[in-house]
Amino acid sequence: MNHRFEILEQSIGYDGFFRLEKYRLRHELFAGGWSAEITRECLERGHAVAVLLYDPALDQVILLEQFRIGALDFPGGPWLLEIVAGIIDDPAETTEAVARREAREEADCEILELIPICHYLVSAGGTSETITLFCGRVDATTVTAGVKGLATEHEDIQVSVASRTEALALLHRGRISSAAPIIALQWLELNHAKLRERWGFPPA
Repeated sequence: MNHRFEILEQSIGYDGFFRLEKYRLRHELFAGGWSAEITRECLERGHAVAVLLYDPALDQVILLEQFRIGALDFPGGPWLLEIVAGIIDDPAETTEAVARREAREEADCEILELIPICHYLVSAGGTSETITLFCGRVDATTVTAGVKGLATEHEDIQVSVASRTEALALLHRGRISSAAPIIALQWLELNHAKLRERWGFPPA
C-alpha cells in the first residue's frame, strides 16, 4: 500500500565520487495522520547491474575477487568474492548492454544469453542505489583465470572458474558475503535444472 509523503526541503551535503543528499520530509502514518518532520540523508551513487556468468555445459560459474573499501572492517578482510558488476554510466545504455560490457571488461568474456533474475534496492535505509541482476550464459572454456580489469578504473580483479557445487560450498561457508553473488547463487541453486533444460543440457 502506498501512502503520501511530502518533501519540505532537499539539499546537497556532499558532491564527489558519490553524492549525499539531505532531506526534510514528512509522510503519512499507518495509524492515520502525518509524521513529525524528519531529517534523512541519502547516498546517491547511481544504479548498477550485476551478472552471474554460468556455463551450463560444464556446470561452472565465473567468480571475481577484488578489494572493497566498504569491507575494511569486515571479518575476512576487504578482498571479496563477487560476480561481474558495474555502474550504469549512461542512462541511455540498457541494463543488458551494461552486463555485456562489464563481462568483457572484468572477465574478458562474451555473454551468449541473458536471463533476468531480479531488480532490488541495495540498502534503502540510506541509499537509492538499485541493482539489476542477471544470469548470463557463457562458454567457460574461453575464460582464462588471472588478473583482469581496466587499469584506467584502477581495477585489480582476480578471475577464477569454479564448479557450481564449489561456488555453492563457498556461499554456504560464508566465504561469499556481498548481496549480489549471494542472491544470484541462491537463485542458481534453485533454477539450475531449468536453465540446463532450457539450454539443451541434461540435469547435473
